[in-house]
Amino acid sequence: MPTLLSEKEMMSRYLFCILALAAPAGAQPLPSLVEEALRNNREILAAQKRYEAARQRPSQASSLPDPTVSVGYTSNGGPWPVAGIGREATSNAGIAISQEMPFPGKRKLRGEIAGKEADAEFEQYLAVRLNVVSRLKQAYHELHHSTTGIAFVKRYQDVLRNILRISEARYAVGRAAQQDVFKAQTQFSIFETQLLRYEQERDSKEIEIGALLNRPGAGRIEVPEDMAPGELTVTLEEMLAHARTQAPALAREQKMVEQSELAANLARKSYYPDYTVSGGYFNQGGLPPMWQFRVDFKLPAWFGTKQRAEVNERVFTASQARHDYEAADVGIQASIREQYTLAATARKLIDLYQKSVIPEAQLALESSIASYQTGALDFLSVFSNFMNVVDYELMSHEEVMQFHVALAKLEELTGMEMQP
Repeated sequence: MPTLLSEKEMMSRYLFCILALAAPAGAQPLPSLVEEALRNNREILAAQKRYEAARQRPSQASSLPDPTVSVGYTSNGGPWPVAGIGREATSNAGIAISQEMPFPGKRKLRGEIAGKEADAEFEQYLAVRLNVVSRLKQAYHELHHSTTGIAFVKRYQDVLRNILRISEARYAVGRAAQQDVFKAQTQFSIFETQLLRYEQERDSKEIEIGALLNRPGAGRIEVPEDMAPGELTVTLEEMLAHARTQAPALAREQKMVEQSELAANLARKSYYPDYTVSGGYFNQGGLPPMWQFRVDFKLPAWFGTKQRAEVNERVFTASQARHDYEAADVGIQASIREQYTLAATARKLIDLYQKSVIPEAQLALESSIASYQTGALDFLSVFSNFMNVVDYELMSHEEVMQFHVALAKLEELTGMEMQP
């Protein structure tokens, strides 16, 4: 039968050896994973190639159409080539070149439109980079939380296992109630369920990180144990102002507004005719050679059903693009305010847990253990104080995770680097 002194030693040994974990060997810091994702993530590489492809369009759009070269003959007296040449004035063999010419200003507008589309693709590329990095950081901090949660639960299981042994020994000699044993056994099973959830979450986040890094079957990803939350040093107003000018998602919508306005201007120029310039040389044998020059115009004869409808379409599209920009601006601002509130609240809760709640709960546990050892307090009170420490430690670390996740989302929304 354990003595009161041995119970004291065992309780002191396990109840206050909480979370003294060293950083695991081979831990992969977040910055190195971010660099790897920027190099290897296929979403980023695909967006980069889309932008590089779009950069090739402005010169194509602003170039003249390909010229046309015509080679042929006209014969008299027979279908064979140059029949009657030198004798008949209409027999000849020659070459003609024609070049279609858009109305002045159209080529420039087409190039500018393609340039705005390329600019929009560049902003989309930046948005994809931010999105991938944000998802990686969120998954990393969620992985860190689940990994730390596993370590917490295992530590608490060790503590509870010894509490259970003490309770069973005390119950065997009539010094503890049976409900003490049942309570400890039930909580041990609850810890098992928590452990399974944390392990499942850890595996899920490792798979997600492996996919973002383009590492199929990446296996275990070690994270450092100590990850201080840092401080929220950027104000909400600074975030909103930065997002209006620098957020790639909003900048892309702005480029689409500019592109649609240029497209409307180009549609208005469709009222003006394109034309084709052509010239040719025709050899007539012994007769003097014949030269030809001509200009052909495309008349916008059906402007009522064609060009006017095109202009109206482009005007409506430009109006839609402006509304899309305004909707994106409102949505981004609302998301920034929401995530900022989450981050600020989480940071305050972290301070409350670490500076007030957890120390007070630990003091209450120490005091209850002393009273329990003298018989002035029952087991359930000690157990309740122990579970308070467990819950507050886990909730505190969850707030650390929520703080980092909110910062990662704010980085994507604003385009600012703010992770501590």
